[in-house]
Amino acid sequence: MNDTPIHGHADEGFGPVADVFRDNFVHRGEVGAAVAVYLRGTKVVDLYGGLADQRSGRPWTADTPAVVFSVTKGIMAICAYLLVQQGRLDLDAPVIRYWPEFGRHGKAEIPVRWLLTHQSGLPTLDRAFTRAEVLAWDPVIEAIEAQTPLWQPGTAHSYHPITYGWLIGEVIRRITGEMPGTYLARTLAEPLGLRTWVGLPPAERDAVAWMLAPLGEPFPAGDPVADRGITMGGAFAFPADAAGLVSFNDPAIQAAQIPGAGGISTAESLARLYAACVSEVGGGPLLTTASVDDAVTVRVAGQQVYGLPDVGHRWGTGFLVHSTPRPMLGERSFGHDGAGGHLAFGDDQHRVGFGYVVNQMGGVVDERANLLAAALLSCLSK
Repeated sequence: MNDTPIHGHADEGFGPVADVFRDNFVHRGEVGAAVAVYLRGTKVVDLYGGLADQRSGRPWTADTPAVVFSVTKGIMAICAYLLVQQGRLDLDAPVIRYWPEFGRHGKAEIPVRWLLTHQSGLPTLDRAFTRAEVLAWDPVIEAIEAQTPLWQPGTAHSYHPITYGWLIGEVIRRITGEMPGTYLARTLAEPLGLRTWVGLPPAERDAVAWMLAPLGEPFPAGDPVADRGITMGGAFAFPADAAGLVSFNDPAIQAAQIPGAGGISTAESLARLYAACVSEVGGGPLLTTASVDDAVTVRVAGQQVYGLPDVGHRWGTGFLVHSTPRPMLGERSFGHDGAGGHLAFGDDQHRVGFGYVVNQMGGVVDERANLLAAALLSCLSK
């Protein structure tokens, strides 16, 4: 019997979320985790427990952040929509309006939106990288400029596991003059008081949870193109190397800006961020109804060009939306999950922000986040 103490609070009426959170430790291998929910601008759930670092016994605290992998994509999409609302970015304009060098080798007609909907044909790059080059930003940007799409852009989709971040991140940089992590910090993290970073400050290094390799069946191999994309051509193992060390525990990776997968955040900050998008947190809502309408419109679904068989994922612009494998709360939910089990989303119908982060990565079958979201929906439906 796992008797891990659970800390924090769940308001009256949200006990089922606390029950599932506790049950994840008892029955689903949870080591350290946190979950938070905002409803109509008020924090109604903020729970955490277990170990942030199993090696030392360091406990998970209210301020413990974790690497959230592809949850980072949703954070970058929020940044993009803020630029849209300011009139500085047109999602349907060609990328070359903002980044002229991008247009080489058959990419001149690609609109910004296709960078966010996995339709640009750039899920992987032909250039071989060292880890240092991946972390340096400019070598990846130069490789994107030199890359020919792997299919006719706009005719199909395939998940862009890591390149997504440089694609939209460079657009943000060209428009604002700031690296995407710097823009995130200035416009969202600092005003909202978030412990959320793309590019971890040195002072926060020792607070980050130590990630553990997936339980159960390993991540499926997919195919060579998909594997090359998720490892940046072998620059780092993903999610873990042969010895079981999760690559994104590396301080150099955490300090770099990898805005497709390298975000670090607490659960509470993710919930607060998405709550601010759809409710009055921090003077919000940050996103207009028109932006949310656009974000939740399904742009791509079905079988991808590369990778695993279709299991029902549906993608809006920059966000994973309500899907069979990740149901969230309903058709107005938008957010992103992350390798290993993380999940963050907002929903303007319910005016909810949700965040869940872990350090024990899950395997192929991992229902922890789905069960938490289902419990939340049951609370909201009463």
